[in-house]
Amino acid sequence: MRYVALGDSYTIGTSVGEVECWPNLLVARVPALELELVANLGVNGFTSRDVIEVELPRLPGLRPELVSLLIGVNDVVQGVPADAYRANVAEILDDVIARVGAARVFVVTTPDYTVTPAGADYGDPAQQSAGIARNNAIITELATTRGIAVVDIFDISLEAGADRSLVADDGLHPSGRQYARWVGRILPVVEQLLGR
Repeated sequence: MRYVALGDSYTIGTSVGEVECWPNLLVARVPALELELVANLGVNGFTSRDVIEVELPRLPGLRPELVSLLIGVNDVVQGVPADAYRANVAEILDDVIARVGAARVFVVTTPDYTVTPAGADYGDPAQQSAGIARNNAIITELATTRGIAVVDIFDISLEAGADRSLVADDGLHPSGRQYARWVGRILPVVEQLLGR
C-alpha cells in the first residue's frame, strides 16, 4: 500500500536520522502491513497553508493509498488565526478524502514543544502551549466529523519536560526515542484502518 505523509518538521523528522522519523519507523515496525512510504512530504517550518500550496499538488503523481497529516505548530508560531487554520485543515482533509477515502487517512496531533530546552525561543510558553492545544482540538474535531482516525500524542510530548532523552540534539524537536513512542500509539490505528 502506497503511503504518503503530509506535514511539517515533526513529520520529516528534523534533527533525527531518516530512519528515526515516525513515518519510517511505522513502515519498518511491521513489514506484514506491506506499507511503502512513497513520500514523506513534511517540510520544516510548514504551515497548513503550505501543505495546501506545496504538498497537496504532489499527490496525483504519488498515487497514495494511505495518507497521514500532522500540521499546526507553525500556524501557532506564525500567529495564523484559528479560523484560518480551521479552514485550511478542512480543505486539506476534504482533498485527501476525495483521493483515498476517510478510512485511508489518519491525523496525528501536534506535540507541545514548549516543554523542551529551546521551547521558550519560539514565543511565550504558556501562550504557545494554549495555541497548540487549540489547534489540536480543531484538527481533532474536523477529522472526527469526517470519520478520520486521530492519534493523540500530545501527552507523550509533555514527558519531554522531565525526560530529555525524548528531545533531539537541537533541544527542540522530538528524538527518535520519542518518535518510537508515537509509533506505539499510531501502529494499532493503522492496523485497524488496514483491517489487519
